[in-house]
Amino acid sequence: MQVLENKLSVRRCLTFVTGLVECLCFAGVVFGWASLVFVLKEDGYFSSLCFNTTGVNGTQILDCSAQDEQFSLIFTITSFINNFFTLPNGFLFDHFGTTVARLLAILNKLLRLFLIFFSFPSALSFLLFLALPLLAIGGILFLITNMQIGNLFDSRRSTIINLYNGAFDSSSALFLIIKLLHESGVSLRTSFLFLSACSVVHILRTFFLLPRTFIPHPLPDRYAYGCEQTSWV
Repeated sequence: MQVLENKLSVRRCLTFVTGLVECLCFAGVVFGWASLVFVLKEDGYFSSLCFNTTGVNGTQILDCSAQDEQFSLIFTITSFINNFFTLPNGFLFDHFGTTVARLLAILNKLLRLFLIFFSFPSALSFLLFLALPLLAIGGILFLITNMQIGNLFDSRRSTIINLYNGAFDSSSALFLIIKLLHESGVSLRTSFLFLSACSVVHILRTFFLLPRTFIPHPLPDRYAYGCEQTSWV
């Protein structure tokens, strides 16, 4: 009996920690867009929209205002999609459960990362208009499916939910890290290939550290989930 209780406690703690890392590193990265823009400009995205013009004192300057407008438009569309799709994502989670929602989020993540990966050279910059909204949709699904973990810790439920929300907002630092790596010589493609490989961790969490449906509240005694069939003893 004591062994079973210890096993459940370890699994719940592991679920909590890995969920926090997932939200911190992958869920709300879209809000770090400003850092990524520096990298995209250096790699020539929308550079065809820049042109030489004459300044006030007759000097030639490079006008990239049209390029900046494209980057701003991408973020505006993404911000709208991020808020608009909270309702469809919630509907999807309520009707199909954790596993289906997370598998769609993982597929979404792989698709958006490869869209950014293949958007280089700059001739395919328009793919960013699809990749960034997908980034927002998948991130919300990761957050929603992780917030239920608070149900595993009844007395600290609100604290854990707020931790996940804070981690979601803090994940914007990921693009800042990518920017710093880019300045150190790591290409954008390499960074996004690594992020794609991290999908293995999402898949492992989906099948081993989360239920197929939902984590109930209040939590039944000796509630089991993950690779074991969800049960109440």
